[in-house]
Amino acid sequence: MRRKVSIIGAGNVGASAAERIALRRLADVVMVDIIEGLPQGKALDLNEAGPVDGYDARFTGSNGYEATKGSDIVVITSGLPRKPGMSRDDLLMKNFEIVKSVTEQVARQSPRAVLIVVSNPLDAMAYTALKVSGFPRERVLGMAGVLDSARMRFFIAEALGVSVENTHAFVLGGHGDTMVPLPRYSTVAGIPITELLTKEAIDAIVQRTRDGGIEVVNLLKSGSAYYAPASSIVQMVQAILLDEHRILPCAVYLQGEYGYRDLFVGVPARLGAGGLEKVVEITLAAEEKAALDRSAAAVRESVSKLAV
Repeated sequence: MRRKVSIIGAGNVGASAAERIALRRLADVVMVDIIEGLPQGKALDLNEAGPVDGYDARFTGSNGYEATKGSDIVVITSGLPRKPGMSRDDLLMKNFEIVKSVTEQVARQSPRAVLIVVSNPLDAMAYTALKVSGFPRERVLGMAGVLDSARMRFFIAEALGVSVENTHAFVLGGHGDTMVPLPRYSTVAGIPITELLTKEAIDAIVQRTRDGGIEVVNLLKSGSAYYAPASSIVQMVQAILLDEHRILPCAVYLQGEYGYRDLFVGVPARLGAGGLEKVVEITLAAEEKAALDRSAAAVRESVSKLAV
């Protein structure tokens, strides 16, 4: 019996993630959306691609939550997308009500699922999902650091003319303007980029990483990034379904790690079959810790506005 992943929100991010889950032969996928016919049509289209792409994963589209029952993982992408000139925090109250309602439904149908929250502002929405679901912290994760690190890895590879496979990057903190890229822990074939690039080049990469989402938004003019977010979701899904014990930068609910408590912050996390297995604490320089403190403070300010 194949595993089951439900994706709430059948827009570009959700549908792209669904396709990649099938292409990696990880699970059957249920897509839920409020728009009549949208998840059903995309599910049928993806089912019909199976004979060509060689996967037997089955897709189901629904406007309700009954089809999600018994999911191993539920990915929450529901919410309003950012528009040009709109910050992630502008979305806070609008998406709070959406994520709250979605979480109530999916927790009822799949009480043992791992929740992966993608909706923005990410850290506050992950906090919402945790509190509303009543799940243990191990089973509520936010997808942010994988995406931010992927962007940084591409910018490093572009700057040095090397394969992206040679690059490794860590971006910690909240998913937004206060995120904390860590050049000291970012490497090319094991060599720290601080030995390969000038300070000016590194500073440019750090800033472009912080602006990665809005850069895409401004270019598209309507809509936001979805290919890279979808791939980042699937990396987390795979780590959990295949029990990979893989260390990925994720937004997790901290209970004293890094000096923070009762807050979702992006940190290195080991993922396996039960979701979060361990928060990996790394040594931060004074300026790095100060930047992470500022990021955590921004997340806490957003969370303080939520009635949850």
